[in-house]
Amino acid sequence: CCMTRWPLISSAILLAMAMITRGDAVPTKKSAWGGTAAAAYLDNRLNWWRQWPKAERDHGTRCVSCHTSLPHVLAMPSLRSQSGKQRQSVDEMGMFDDVVKRVYLWDEVEPFYPDQTRGVPKSAESRGVEAVLNALILATRDQERGHLGPDTRQAFANMWGVQMKAGDQKGGFTWLNFRLEPFESPTATYWGATLAALAVARAPDGYAADPAVAPQIDALRAYLRTGIGGSLYSRALILWADSQLGGVLPPDQRSKVISELVASQRADGGWNLPSLSTWQRIDGSSLPQESDGYATAVVAVILREAGGVTSAAALMKAQTWLAAHQDKDGSVTAKSINKDRKPGTDAYLFMTDEATGMAALAMRR
Repeated sequence: CCMTRWPLISSAILLAMAMITRGDAVPTKKSAWGGTAAAAYLDNRLNWWRQWPKAERDHGTRCVSCHTSLPHVLAMPSLRSQSGKQRQSVDEMGMFDDVVKRVYLWDEVEPFYPDQTRGVPKSAESRGVEAVLNALILATRDQERGHLGPDTRQAFANMWGVQMKAGDQKGGFTWLNFRLEPFESPTATYWGATLAALAVARAPDGYAADPAVAPQIDALRAYLRTGIGGSLYSRALILWADSQLGGVLPPDQRSKVISELVASQRADGGWNLPSLSTWQRIDGSSLPQESDGYATAVVAVILREAGGVTSAAALMKAQTWLAAHQDKDGSVTAKSINKDRKPGTDAYLFMTDEATGMAALAMRR
């Protein structure tokens, strides 16, 4: 009896492994993930962000953010394809319009945080962040459209124009440092470099192979390699960059980071963000010890893109965790690792926004 069932079991395992290898979502026993609900949550949050007075910038534009605007941009193409809804929301179209406007007015618009009001070197930090985000946002839009637009080419020109040419950050980008982990801190430069790598990789029409930008891309790869001795979180981001752009890590280092990520998965199938680095809250409160939505989602995305058959089981467990922890409003909860933020405060949902967008990427079909 067991002998007759074994070929069927083996076939199922091989099919799951094959699906991981080519980047397809692996079905789990729990199919409770709601892509439509996640899209609604992200749309609502983008609407809130664009109406938030603190997001206003000059020339009638709005700031784009790593924690609310970006996860919306990254997640919506796959969420739209799942739901059959092809039309962008008014706020999404407005966000793209703002980005294009600021790309073409690059030398005229003020930085997100000018030195004159926020102190040196916030202008340079702001330029680095905005240049990378603009390029990634427009490259993602163009990937969905299937053609690289002139405004995206200009966004890349702006990005390469602020790429560091010397010093410890050579090949990378200056990044906002408000002592807020994991997106606005001294080590967030690897987050920024990873986003730049994703932008290049997503750009259609063979942009990544364009000889005209080969020196800049090679310098970006070289900068990413300098982070391989950092925290597991930073190494995971670099693995993600390598999985998309290629040429960053040798096979043995890729395998090592994948093994470390799988080994750090918790018994419930999730990951805990504080365990991936040595962060401490600036208000002195205790860091969350349970598995959280952002860590689980971002590691799941990375394992999906880079892990292959060696992390197939870990990815399936993570997908099950994400489906089980999606709230009724479509979100996947994550808490700040900087402060014990209170519900109802403006920044309380920022990490949840990021977690929900990443979860949508991890669960896409």
